[in-house]
Amino acid sequence: MSSLYIPKGYQPKLDALTTEKAIRKIKDDFQANLAFELDLQRATAPLFVQAGTGINDDLNGTERPVEFPMKDMGGVRAQVVHSLAKWKRMELARLGIPTGCGIYTDMNAIRPDEDLDNLHSLYVDQWDWEKVITAKDRNLEFLKDTVRHIYYALRRTEKFIANEYPVLEPYLPKDITFLHTEDLEKQYPTLTPREREDKAAMQYGAIFVIGIGNPLPLSGQPHDGRAPDYDDWSTPSDASHCGLNGDIVVFNPILDRSYELSSMGIRVDKAAMLKQLELRGASDRLKLLFHKSLMEDKMPLSIGGGIGQSRLCMLLLQKAHIGEIQASIWPDDMIDACQKHNIPLL
Repeated sequence: MSSLYIPKGYQPKLDALTTEKAIRKIKDDFQANLAFELDLQRATAPLFVQAGTGINDDLNGTERPVEFPMKDMGGVRAQVVHSLAKWKRMELARLGIPTGCGIYTDMNAIRPDEDLDNLHSLYVDQWDWEKVITAKDRNLEFLKDTVRHIYYALRRTEKFIANEYPVLEPYLPKDITFLHTEDLEKQYPTLTPREREDKAAMQYGAIFVIGIGNPLPLSGQPHDGRAPDYDDWSTPSDASHCGLNGDIVVFNPILDRSYELSSMGIRVDKAAMLKQLELRGASDRLKLLFHKSLMEDKMPLSIGGGIGQSRLCMLLLQKAHIGEIQASIWPDDMIDACQKHNIPLL
């Protein structure tokens, strides 16, 4: 059977029609809060980009993009985006966005290699955002301050939707706690990264896990995968901890586990990209359009990330499965099990 967690005695707190209305309210409210907190304006994003340009997000480097030839372009191939991590930075330059401001957009992706469960779908929707920064902003305190602004926007939307539907009781803590992956590994050396996040999220309620992508000192393995050419995750020689990136993770009481809402970070500058490409044996990417643009100073320094739209709605509406929020395709055994346990998939 496909991976599925069934909460004991689960009953949706909102019916199907009310859920549809609530999804729209959450999306409208949160993106307004996010834009205000980070000084962002909306931009129009592509569903696909040209293959072979380096613009598509490579995720962990193993996931297959959905790809197709374009008839009127002589068979040149396009790829449905995995995310807009790289495209956004190029768009900052094209639009001439000033320092301290940025863009956000609706990102829709298809990821056919996802392992389907309560949280993972073939269809991914998120708010992708990117903001122009200066060289002085490329530090851990600036990253933390940005995370606090995002978390404040999350809590405002949680309070808003609970006021709209009193059956939904807010449970996010007032503050988010910052933890380094190295410290989590040291504290829980025998646990997997996911199990470490479970422990920390249960203890603190909301955490930002810093330093994802760099090999950890004890295991020699990264906490989780990260592409080498957008987030800055390598360890500077004068730093005690790795990385200027991380994930916003909260505790989900419905699923009784940690729950990732956002992946984000300060983006690579030229030096960090060269180092990380070399570490991953991917220096051949330097000939691609995105990478050449960065090396030629055609893109600004930036910070950015993605925030799951369906995931946020699932969390705030206290649902057991992301299929209660978005219409996708699921294995027959998962559909049958959900029907038997009061989990109505769209």
